Amino acid sequence: MSFKIKVGMASCGLAAGAGKVYTEIEEYLKKNKIDASVHKTGCIGMCFAEPIIEIVPESGESITYGRVTPEKVEELITAFQNGTPEKENVILAENQKASENENLNKQTRIVLRNTGKINPESIEDYLKENGYKAAEKALRKMSPQEIIAEMKESGLRGRGGAGFPTGLKWEFANKAKSDKKYIVCNADEGDPGAFMDRSVLEGDPHSVIEGMIIGAFAIGADEGYIYCRAEYPLAIKHLEKAITDAEEKGFLGNKIFGTDFNFKLHIKKGAGAFVCGEETALMASIEGKRGMPRIRPPFPAQSGLWGKPTNINNVETFANVPWIIFHGAKEYAKYGTEKSKGTKVFALAGKIKKSGLIEVPMGMTLREVIYDVGGGMKTDKPFKGVQLGGPSGGCIPASLLDTKVDYDSINKTGAIMGSGGMVVMDTGTCMVDVAKFFLNFTQNESCGKCTFCRVGTKRMLEILTRITEGKGEMEDLDRLEKLATNIIKGSLCGLGQTAPNPVLTTLKYFRDEYIAHIKDKKCPAGVCTALIKFEIIEEKCVGCTVCARKCPVQAIDGKVKQPHVINQDKCIKCGICYDSCKFDAIIKE
Repeated sequence: MSFKIKVGMASCGLAAGAGKVYTEIEEYLKKNKIDASVHKTGCIGMCFAEPIIEIVPESGESITYGRVTPEKVEELITAFQNGTPEKENVILAENQKASENENLNKQTRIVLRNTGKINPESIEDYLKENGYKAAEKALRKMSPQEIIAEMKESGLRGRGGAGFPTGLKWEFANKAKSDKKYIVCNADEGDPGAFMDRSVLEGDPHSVIEGMIIGAFAIGADEGYIYCRAEYPLAIKHLEKAITDAEEKGFLGNKIFGTDFNFKLHIKKGAGAFVCGEETALMASIEGKRGMPRIRPPFPAQSGLWGKPTNINNVETFANVPWIIFHGAKEYAKYGTEKSKGTKVFALAGKIKKSGLIEVPMGMTLREVIYDVGGGMKTDKPFKGVQLGGPSGGCIPASLLDTKVDYDSINKTGAIMGSGGMVVMDTGTCMVDVAKFFLNFTQNESCGKCTFCRVGTKRMLEILTRITEGKGEMEDLDRLEKLATNIIKGSLCGLGQTAPNPVLTTLKYFRDEYIAHIKDKKCPAGVCTALIKFEIIEEKCVGCTVCARKCPVQAIDGKVKQPHVINQDKCIKCGICYDSCKFDAIIKE
């Protein structure tokens, strides 16, 4: 029986040990002269179950296994050959029960249609999935105006965060008069907890390239750039090979598909500055300048790279384009809501059982995303909130779990859709600390050009730090809100204009936590170190000395078989004593 084995070799899989699994499969097949082959593929989205392998027979149904170790390889392959597939590690299977069947059935995969399915380093695999047929259709059978009309009808909005209509954006660039135009893919994904673009580039780079070819033809550009942060080495490796293979096939270069259209594509490695996700800062970086935003207008569609009309979309936006052109705008518009068409890719992270990558129709509620698709809370603590949109977004509380995931509904909460990072938090999370974390991030990433952003975020961070140390005062809440208003109004780019969002939403929905920190000098979640106190209950302490021996700063005194005492002046609040006590004699206040 001939069959093939696919191994998820994206960053998540490799981090979990997929490389060793792949090598073990190769060696086992060779050693035992088994009529089978092993192939690399991208992330199927179920990062929580990595390493993942899929066994695909020539005829019949494939079976996908999760949490595979090198030691499991022989057992899985042998059982499959014997016709009695091992059941313990099965996560996906056709026509039979598997733990993640429902997970996948509740998704609609358009952007992720090929990730985890094809070998991202094989253009032949992409071609078997109707790859480059949309580009051929667009270049040979459609005019630029017809492509733009199709994009408008589809209702696709930019998936980078702002949600601007893609067709309209292309139309602006199309109408701009110039002897030279550029098209740019923004792959400078920098939000904490976000990995959507990385996974698409690692698992299906040709879909992005094909989308850029179609977009370039629509606006009249003959040159393009993919701006990808250098921290994504695997994504860059796959992009480089994909571009080379596309050039050899004639999909990039001169006279593409026998037409008069020429298009050349480059990769620009970014140095990891979050501000370079902003369009004008990104273009400055491509030009070899320091990545700093500039005043708009003029907008990139009028004056972008080197002063020429330029269109910029992100990875997910471009990955949608071939599907829309191939299947038609009406088919795409069937998904989603009236003003938010299609699907959205989210990176689920934090205190959630099934962390990873999902793609769902716009309009699904947060409750459905977190509980039905994401599997609910990872811990036994209740859901508290979800951070949506990264540093530019906000925290949405449990009371708003039935909010629809679309641009308008999310915006009404004070958060934003963003690029798709979704960090789930339980009641063990301190929301003041969360706000401080994101302010610290944006403050560090500010380019420093605007006084309001540079200085304002610093002052907000100082206030939040004081509050988490028990040194805050009630007037600080008014100061935070006033600073936030001025930073939003006075900042030049989206980084500063949205930096206060995590603070404003936590003040709006979790104000009682701020008050507890200020008035009671308590952190309700028990997170803020300065407000934590560990004490030993004399009646429960048996004098086993475990806590004293494990304390890294010798802050615990006491004799064997006698109650111990914690020296509060020396205690660093690490919690090791609390975790190591088997008699529940140490309390955390």
